[in-house]
Amino acid sequence: MSGHSKWSTIKHKKAALDAKRGRMFTRLIREITVAARSGGGDPSGNARLRAAIGAAKEANMPADNITRAIKKGTGELEGVQLEEVTYEGYGPSGVAVIVETVTDNKNRTLPEIRHIFSKHGGNMAAANAVAWMFEKKGYLAVQAKGMPEDQLLELVLEAGADDLRQDGDGHEVFTAPEAFEAVKEALKAKGVEITASELAMTPKNTVRAEGSAARKVLNLVEALEEHDDVQHVWANFDIDESEMEAS
Repeated sequence: MSGHSKWSTIKHKKAALDAKRGRMFTRLIREITVAARSGGGDPSGNARLRAAIGAAKEANMPADNITRAIKKGTGELEGVQLEEVTYEGYGPSGVAVIVETVTDNKNRTLPEIRHIFSKHGGNMAAANAVAWMFEKKGYLAVQAKGMPEDQLLELVLEAGADDLRQDGDGHEVFTAPEAFEAVKEALKAKGVEITASELAMTPKNTVRAEGSAARKVLNLVEALEEHDDVQHVWANFDIDESEMEAS
């Protein structure tokens, strides 16, 4: 798997020490709202909403906040009209980037995202220019201490996972989007520590970046992630974990 999967794990570690809980809650609330609007307010029949609620609970979001977000999505409560918009582009070293946003004003969001790309040595591209380089998968980074790898493999495959790969002292689990929650619950039931989990746009191929080029790529990704309207940033970089940890 690309270095971007490790970036996801590192972000989760940093988030545990991050005081910006308000921003994290805002993004989770937006995801719950748009998921409820697009697929209905019943999580049992809406996999995206079920995953969003799970992420909110893991972040210790109050139940009332979750309920209000769902009701705003279904129209039971009034709220700002939110729109999902995806932007694509290239970063330094030709790294492909997908930026998923939820905005109440795309006429504001578009030039701001374009400016971030330009400022950090990248450029925006037309729709579908880089999307074909990615595929949507469930991704989990796990630490199965005390569990042999063959046992872990059997566990995740029986739960519906597609693949298990070793990553340093841990493992990465990949699933089809519809199997993501089942695999996650199976791991939790066996006490396996999950250090990162998300429905991710995973790259089919990666672009290697080192030294100053790696720092430029990470600076672009971080700047995009800091934008208030951005929900997710996906990129096909491959950067050593030591360089990512130092960023």
